[in-house]
Amino acid sequence: MFNPMVQFDVKPTDKVAVIGIGGLGHIGLQFLRAWGCEVTAFTSSDSKAAEAKELGAHHCINSRNAAEIEQAAGKFDFIISTVNVKLDWNLYLSTLKPKGRLHFVGATLEPLDLNVFSLIMAQRSVSGSPVGSPATIAKMLEFAVQHNIKPVVEMFKFEQINEALAHLESGKARYRIVLER
Repeated sequence: MFNPMVQFDVKPTDKVAVIGIGGLGHIGLQFLRAWGCEVTAFTSSDSKAAEAKELGAHHCINSRNAAEIEQAAGKFDFIISTVNVKLDWNLYLSTLKPKGRLHFVGATLEPLDLNVFSLIMAQRSVSGSPVGSPATIAKMLEFAVQHNIKPVVEMFKFEQINEALAHLESGKARYRIVLER
């Protein structure tokens, strides 16, 4: 989540959205808020909307409501997707400002169906990135310490691994599961 902020020079004055408020997204909200950005969370879960605001989002948009997404047309400088599911990517592209960027840190399993005309006319771009370099990771850790950014975790005893996996697969995990001895 931190690497694209540095790599693509996200500015504190940028309006940035995060698609998917889970293991990666909840950290992204915290980073972006501390960075100074105006942050919007796209989430399909009404229960996560309040949590997203507690974690740093200024605004929440229901990602299952196309009309709500359409109302954000031309609003964002940068969108980071953390999800691994197929979405209407053209709808999300429409929420970018001219020269805005849709960036993937979540690995979608299906090919992206994109309207190239929307990219060309507004000079929008699409990109993706893995974790950052060791230097970027060190900078991220320093930033996290300075701004008290921490993952939200649920602890399970190692003997409860089956329950932990079931909890994760049910979509109820908030937001990372940690096994302890």
